[in-house]
Amino acid sequence: MRVIVGLGNPGIRYQSTRHNIGVRVLERTSEQWSIGLHLSGPAWLGQGHVGSPAQAVDVVLAIPQAWMNQSGQAVKALLDQVACAPHDLVIVHDDLDLEVGRLRIKRSGGTGGHNGVESIITELGTDQFSRMKIGIGRPAPGMEAEDYVLEAFSKDELSIVDESIDRAVLALECLVLQGLDAAMNQFNANEPEGEE
Repeated sequence: MRVIVGLGNPGIRYQSTRHNIGVRVLERTSEQWSIGLHLSGPAWLGQGHVGSPAQAVDVVLAIPQAWMNQSGQAVKALLDQVACAPHDLVIVHDDLDLEVGRLRIKRSGGTGGHNGVESIITELGTDQFSRMKIGIGRPAPGMEAEDYVLEAFSKDELSIVDESIDRAVLALECLVLQGLDAAMNQFNANEPEGEE
């Protein structure tokens, strides 16, 4: 089983912000895979299958209803709830070090300066879980990153972001059905290297 979690902040105020791109990927994945989400404990949660009946893989989709900086508690509770380990986990989140719309899949690693990922590593006591990073670009000089991530994408960026969300869903399907290495080989190709 794979547990796929999209990070963001709860509430209408934040739904279109750069920081919530992980949530938007999970919402699109839920639609594409016909896995409905319902509120269950600390997260919006859905469970279903991906792939043909002959090769179907069980998946759990989740959107924590916690502030980004407190994502770890919700993710730990979710893994306990579905009886899965960190190596079954895929975290989908925004990344300042990638250009807008770029994807990068990783097996494990540091926080990359991302408070949500840091919270998850702290709560789980390990960094051994997969991540899908979606680029949101860097703020203009003089603008704080904390303010930038809570802004909406510009009009010029919207089509790029929408395409990247569709691409992320395809990448998740590849990851689930063909494995992490296959997804990294296919979807990290020609992507810029992000900072750790």
